[in-house]
Amino acid sequence: MKITKLALYLGLVFGQLGFFNNSLALELLPSSPIGIQATSIDGKALIPAKPNEVSLKNLEEAKNAYKKNPLNPDTLIWLGRRLAYTGNYLDAIDVFTEGIIQFPSDPRFLRHRGHRYISIREFDLAIADLEKASILMRGLSVQIEPDGLPNIQNIPLTTTQGNIWYHLGLAYYLKQDWLSALAAFRNGYNLGGNDDNLVSTGHWIYMILRRMGDDLGAMDVLNNIHADMNIIENMSYHQLCLLYKNDIEIDDLMTIDGNNPSSAAVAYGLANYFYYNGDKMKSDKLLLKIVAGSSWSAFGFIAAEVDLNNPKR
Repeated sequence: MKITKLALYLGLVFGQLGFFNNSLALELLPSSPIGIQATSIDGKALIPAKPNEVSLKNLEEAKNAYKKNPLNPDTLIWLGRRLAYTGNYLDAIDVFTEGIIQFPSDPRFLRHRGHRYISIREFDLAIADLEKASILMRGLSVQIEPDGLPNIQNIPLTTTQGNIWYHLGLAYYLKQDWLSALAAFRNGYNLGGNDDNLVSTGHWIYMILRRMGDDLGAMDVLNNIHADMNIIENMSYHQLCLLYKNDIEIDDLMTIDGNNPSSAAVAYGLANYFYYNGDKMKSDKLLLKIVAGSSWSAFGFIAAEVDLNNPKR
């Protein structure tokens, strides 16, 4: 079965098997080792690393919570999120799909499924979900999104609305639809919020505008970004923005490789920095270093794949 037909297939499965219609539904979740979850842009099979004990423990707790309260949308969301944190993106997509069926007016299921469609390189499906989520969230109060992987201060930093715009912007960016990506990221930026959100969205807006050739507009985005911001978790994006402003040197950046999401983000931002400053050789060298790493679901890793496989780049 091709992943691109996943949504249609899931509708048939849920209808024929009654999947997730009772408290025994979790028994239907695969217990075998996680296999291929996606295919890279250049056709390589992508298999997640073995999940750690904490992720597996959290998944078991999410399963038990769902069994006790299968009609609660929150238990279904957390089941999907915990599956994804173990690298099991396809089962997570199954869960979010059922959430969309059961709770069609709740934009959170589309938000999370859209995110995981990005993880498995299904950008068109991600855009469809996130565009619909952006419509469903109209008129809703801004809602803090609990962290599945809390930061060191255990302070949730994002909202459902902000995450919908952020992931929609990313999906359009990966399609290299710069205008649509810019609009989505600006919608997220205009929500305001904490310094972490300003540097993360500001970073992508800057890169998009540089790709579009609007160097002055890109620099304007950095006006509110400075060295003494209160950054809790987006240190990589903060450092990149300071580099773009010439406030720090390249040597001041954290480790640059593709073996974890933060370092992949730095490496991708720096590869772009070299690219639109005329050094394509250095840029491509960094992109290749990213995709040689292991963190294939990181946004920087996926973006590096897209750029390396773009014949017009």
